[in-house]
Amino acid sequence: MLRRILPVIVAGLLAAGILAGYNVAFAQDITSKDTLEAGQDTNTIWMFGAFLVFFMQAGFAFLGAGLIRARNTTNYMTKSFMDFSIASLSFWAFGFALMWGTSAAGIAGTTNFFITDGGGGQTYVDWVFQMVFAATAATIVAGAVAERTRTQAYLAYSFMIGAIIYPLYGHWVWGGGWLGALDKIDLPAAADYAGSGVVHAVGGFVALAGAVVVGPRIGKFNADGSANVLLGHSVPFVVIGTFILFFGWFGFNINTGDSIGLNAMNTLLAGATGATVALYIMLMRTGKTDVLVACNGALAGLVGITAGAAYVEPWSAVVIGAIAAPVMLASVMVIEKVFKIDDPIGAISVHGTTGLWGLLAVGIFANGNGGVEGLVVGEYLQIVSQLISMAVVLAWGLATGFALFLLLKFTMGVRATREEELEGLDLSEHGIETYPADTQLAGSGDD
Repeated sequence: MLRRILPVIVAGLLAAGILAGYNVAFAQDITSKDTLEAGQDTNTIWMFGAFLVFFMQAGFAFLGAGLIRARNTTNYMTKSFMDFSIASLSFWAFGFALMWGTSAAGIAGTTNFFITDGGGGQTYVDWVFQMVFAATAATIVAGAVAERTRTQAYLAYSFMIGAIIYPLYGHWVWGGGWLGALDKIDLPAAADYAGSGVVHAVGGFVALAGAVVVGPRIGKFNADGSANVLLGHSVPFVVIGTFILFFGWFGFNINTGDSIGLNAMNTLLAGATGATVALYIMLMRTGKTDVLVACNGALAGLVGITAGAAYVEPWSAVVIGAIAAPVMLASVMVIEKVFKIDDPIGAISVHGTTGLWGLLAVGIFANGNGGVEGLVVGEYLQIVSQLISMAVVLAWGLATGFALFLLLKFTMGVRATREEELEGLDLSEHGIETYPADTQLAGSGDD
């Protein structure tokens, strides 16, 4: 019994801890300029947002672990924990400088490696906020290559995405790079408020490359190319993970001032709509209400609104979430049935394909908020910039993903042996059983 309710207890305690931190931070009357330096109230909000995004790592860990088989749970949790840790170090050493350092040509930053060029406390706030986004991009790949990838190879990948892959595209869009300076060719800057492209599409298409190079799990595809369903082991893990991710997404899409409520409302509406539409699509197709599909639908809606959270009206957020769900479901089908790619948790579709939709949606629905105008207000140039950004992130994610995973394949190796995969990576790579047989037997007598 304890084993069954432990995930719920842990998730509740983590949520309570974050809410307690919120109360402590905001008990200081952040609007009082007599007690705070100028800008400290804003930094408090950004730091709280960073803590929420950090908490999303727990959501990714629960979600992914629930969608795979029990014998690989410890392995997945290890990767989810360590990709954050290793990407933190590489982003501190190299990534932050490449993404946010001074750039003459708009290609890469060249200053503040190892955060040694000063900048004071504001630099530290900026680093923490940006770091948790880099970690999100890193952990997206874990799901697409789950159950058959060597841990050491995965950790090497985690270092590289935090050091180079995520920061460079991020620099082009957010850090003063060339996608933010398209006015030189009489186009508006490519708009991506919180990272449908910078975070999710980058992670999603690197994940696609990784899944192709590593290959499908044993037993996923038959000789005739048809796919088998390899069921995950814990629906509660998936639902708990999705709740945590949804909660953390309010930090992902956070803003200050008058836009803070709009961003939160758009985030909630898009995620809720994605979940609802996905569930009813599956109900019409199968006659069953599938909570696993609803969870991925919610995540698709959240990814879809991330680029435009501050730029669109609430009704647009509903439309964006409603379209994100079928886009995700169609992508899952094409990835598996057409391209024969094994993606155990749907990471490629939820983050990659839907990330592209999020970028496109800005060009359609932006209503002038933040100076971004789309087709709904009669402007067509923004959608051109968004299409350029979509093409660039697709090419960048695939090119760097294939280059990195092929390099790892022909050097240290990326695939577990057949024997290791059949036994489960928990034992072969960690010597740990997530659910020891003697514990399960002992627990059964207590029910």
